[in-house]
Amino acid sequence: MTNPTPVRLTIVYYSTYGTNHQMAEVAAEAAREAGAEVRIVKARETAPQEVVNSQDAWKAQQERSAHVPEATPADLENADAILFSSPTRFGGAASQIRAYIDTLGGLWATGALANKGFSAMTSAQNPNGGQETTLQTLYITAMHWGSIIVTPGYTNPAIFASGGNPYGASVTANGQPLSEEDKATIRHQARRLVEVSARLKQSV
Repeated sequence: MTNPTPVRLTIVYYSTYGTNHQMAEVAAEAAREAGAEVRIVKARETAPQEVVNSQDAWKAQQERSAHVPEATPADLENADAILFSSPTRFGGAASQIRAYIDTLGGLWATGALANKGFSAMTSAQNPNGGQETTLQTLYITAMHWGSIIVTPGYTNPAIFASGGNPYGASVTANGQPLSEEDKATIRHQARRLVEVSARLKQSV
């Protein structure tokens, strides 16, 4: 069975130095190949501009992503599926992502986020830097919304090759391009989110 209309996926990311931006782009490519309409948006920068300017890599990423629109509540309201990608900050999502989430109270109050497929990805500077708790806390937020959580689980060999995290792609950010193992995990997660969300869309 096929859907009369494709799954509309919104990818919301925040990226200080570029890792989560790369992750979002890999996920978007895979989702489009799976038949989804994809919109990539970024969480608004909340750090003072003088702080951003003080770090060359941070400022460079800001310039690289200047063309990416800032996320608004409407980006999620009009989506069938949602994918968040956030750096880990002390075991939770970056404050920029949390600030965006705090704008979504109106959608939550009307049930506009319920029954949408939801998945999440993250990164940290070391393998045990809090990635799993970051993903879990984002999923707790999605539970409040009534969204349908779609994790990669252990549903593809790529999960084991990249470290075995069943909650979502979690990358060790070291300033290098994403590894092929990381890309494979991200692609599988994005495809799975689109496939499950298509089934949800059929059932409505």
